[in-house]
Amino acid sequence: MNDFEKILNKEFLDKQDLIAMLETEGEDKQLLFKRSREITDHYIGNRVHLRGLIEYSNVCIKDCYYCGIRKSNKNQLRYALSNIEVLECARYALEHQYGSIVIQAGERCDAGFTSGITELLKEIKKISRGKLGITLSLGEQSEEVYREWFKAGGHRYLLRIESSKQALYNRIHPGNDRHSFEKRVNALHDIRKSGFQLGTGVMIGLPGQTTEDLAADLLFLRELDVDMVGMGPYVEHRDTPLYAEKDLLISRQQRLDLAFKMIAALRIMMKDINIAAATALQALDPIGREKAIRIGANILMPNISPGMYRKSYKLYEDKPCVDERPADCNQCLDIRIGMTGSCIGYNEWGDSKHFTPKQEKVLTGI
Repeated sequence: MNDFEKILNKEFLDKQDLIAMLETEGEDKQLLFKRSREITDHYIGNRVHLRGLIEYSNVCIKDCYYCGIRKSNKNQLRYALSNIEVLECARYALEHQYGSIVIQAGERCDAGFTSGITELLKEIKKISRGKLGITLSLGEQSEEVYREWFKAGGHRYLLRIESSKQALYNRIHPGNDRHSFEKRVNALHDIRKSGFQLGTGVMIGLPGQTTEDLAADLLFLRELDVDMVGMGPYVEHRDTPLYAEKDLLISRQQRLDLAFKMIAALRIMMKDINIAAATALQALDPIGREKAIRIGANILMPNISPGMYRKSYKLYEDKPCVDERPADCNQCLDIRIGMTGSCIGYNEWGDSKHFTPKQEKVLTGI
């Protein structure tokens, strides 16, 4: 057993171990992926669970420097789905046995938006008779709103930190209270306290980002004790301030490779959490999501949004599937997942196994 194999079999990984994983190449890189797959099979199994993605609205009050739907992008046409359109998407997910949906949108916290989401959640629970699991990715809210949405039927929440290194976080966001790093971190704790399964994630391959930064991100996820992670390679968008730094980027292939290593390292470190195969992987490689599943991801989010809106929810360039209908994607799901040696867990919520023991402790008072 060489030194790298010893790292792969350690019970508790430190920062240097994680850096070694992220910088490995050749035979050791294949050992990394093999170990990650073994752990996935043992702790998660070979089922991949679906989250039908509903891109509810691209209206956003934030001005993040990397995002195509940032408030100041005047080239972006804005939209918001009607309740009827959202419920049609939910029915589609239900009829095609997806098990769960994700409602994702640009960030808003006005009363009209938050109360509208509450009513939508109640309606989705009603029409699905409670059969559809619901993940929300709707940005920073008050703890009161999180509790209201949890009570209405949401039970997972994804709020990406994007970078746990405050200096890097500040460099890719405006320096004002609305984009505060402290507020973002506090929101993650509020989500947890509200009862949700907690999800977050980071961008991989940002200008000036180091493997040490990414190792720190992994440690942040462990310290936060997250239940699920959605992370993927940074893909630039020409209508953003960060696009000016495109010459500082590592290549797209390097970003993709680094994302796969991050997934593997995270799976080895946090063995029973849910890890999404992010759509951004497919933007860099037509089978990028399938490769991620083969390594250790176990959640897939097919886009079930109405086709006419997809080009308007463009967080980055080369977004895949913008010209497809939900039915187009559905036809190839089993084939794509079968390529990975996994199968789809139809009609299953696929909740994080990491969350269940914590929930049992709360219920039993341990």
